[in-house]
Amino acid sequence: MAPETQSNPAALPLPPMKWDAWGDPARAKPLPDDVKGLLAAALGVSGEGADELTLDQTALRSSELAEDDRRALSAIVGESWLSTADADRLPRSGGKSTLDLLRRKSREPQDAPDAVVLPGSEEEIAAVLALCTERRIAVVPFGGGTSVVGGVDPDRSGFTAVISLDLRRFDRLHELDEVSGEAVLGAGLTGPQAEELLATRGFELGHYPQSFRYATIGGFAATRSSGQDSAGHGRFDEMVRGLRAITPAGTVDLGRAPASAAGPDLRELFLGSEGAFGVITAVRLRVHPLPAAKAHEAWSFPDFATGAAALRAVEQQGTGPTVIRLSDESETFVNLAMTDKIGGSQVTGGCLAVTVFEGTAEQVAARHEATRTALLAAGGTSLGAEPAEAWEHGRFDAPYLRDSLLAAGALCETLETATNWANLGRLKSAVTESLQSSLRASGTESMVMCHISHVYPTGASLYFTVVAAQRGDAIAQWTGVKRAACDAIMANGGTITHHHAVGADHRPWLDQEIGEVGVRILRAVKDAVDPAGILNPGKLIP
Repeated sequence: MAPETQSNPAALPLPPMKWDAWGDPARAKPLPDDVKGLLAAALGVSGEGADELTLDQTALRSSELAEDDRRALSAIVGESWLSTADADRLPRSGGKSTLDLLRRKSREPQDAPDAVVLPGSEEEIAAVLALCTERRIAVVPFGGGTSVVGGVDPDRSGFTAVISLDLRRFDRLHELDEVSGEAVLGAGLTGPQAEELLATRGFELGHYPQSFRYATIGGFAATRSSGQDSAGHGRFDEMVRGLRAITPAGTVDLGRAPASAAGPDLRELFLGSEGAFGVITAVRLRVHPLPAAKAHEAWSFPDFATGAAALRAVEQQGTGPTVIRLSDESETFVNLAMTDKIGGSQVTGGCLAVTVFEGTAEQVAARHEATRTALLAAGGTSLGAEPAEAWEHGRFDAPYLRDSLLAAGALCETLETATNWANLGRLKSAVTESLQSSLRASGTESMVMCHISHVYPTGASLYFTVVAAQRGDAIAQWTGVKRAACDAIMANGGTITHHHAVGADHRPWLDQEIGEVGVRILRAVKDAVDPAGILNPGKLIP
């Protein structure tokens, strides 16, 4: 069928983010003039990007869902909870990677799911999966649409159609066990919704990734998400005590006790499964009382190696900060150019580190002092609370800057990895060099920034932000650069992803990470729970 432009209005509640950009348009900010000047001088960015398209100007592939299939799905969820309208399909046509956003600037026909379905119960999900298995319809579970690795792109290869299964109606706090410190949360709850429900009872989950405002509980579990407070509260998968998932083969309800020796932990099969093994409907999570006190302190280190050694000392001593992160020299310099991001002028160079402490007043004071002592001994200079408080205030707004950069003709994207402390410097240098050299080969210089935001006793994550000029086909340009960076990660002892997940973008490297037997195990699980392969095809499994 020929592609069509947008014509029919949305019939369903829309995802909370703008269809062709990150987040809430009201929060978007134009690039400051001094940043535009820096981009022009350093990278040759013209300041002129592709014209922004409206929904009505966007060519969209027509729905291929057969009318008989549409009626059958409507009979399960109700006519008002299914739509084939272009305006409902396009916002669920992918995630929010730079490649996703560049595609949405194109006047070429754009792919999208053939229908959007909003089930209201586990029974409806089971019935939808049974019908789709029978009729060869692919199913992409959809939460907040925040994936930056192609995790929710529709893939209809070998299927008659593909539907987006939006979990937003699974939005309840089912149970709060205040004695055990556990809560059962619906998979469709966003981060803010979950925290609001818990706060009314005096509790907090404390999971704050950069996608916090829009991503969902189910998405956090399905991607093994990691939040800013990971030093204090752990990664999301460490918070999970149990979960429920609906698979084409039946329902799984996992996690009977805080710990068990009853064989391998089957929860791990669904944590990080990215919708390929089942549809997560509820997650039982460790929660804690709302913190009574909080303290902030920022630090400066002369170079990244000194700062990384300081973070290692803090983590290995177990001094207990809730947040600890370190920006390298380049990221600190760029933050200085946008001083509202880090506060006062006392930051003059080097590498900026941020620490935050939460708990009772006594816990905060003790943890703060122990961490302070370790950082001073490791060569840090205290900058006081203001830069750390300013970082916390703006921590969810960084993706809006990427939208402005793309609009100005710059290329901007992030990628991340992790390794042990002994290998950290080598991996950082190798990935930085790969990014710079491959971008130079495409015709542009680049700014490559990096920070550590998640630490462990034996290692840490590395999170890279890359800014360059768009040259020629920007999609092909970044695809080649990302391929070179992923090759460098694998060649230098890193993991292909620390918290962004595998999706479609990292799948070509997963076999190198887990090996031939590991791939066979994943495929065996897929065959057991989804023998027809309808769940999120083209993702995760090599």
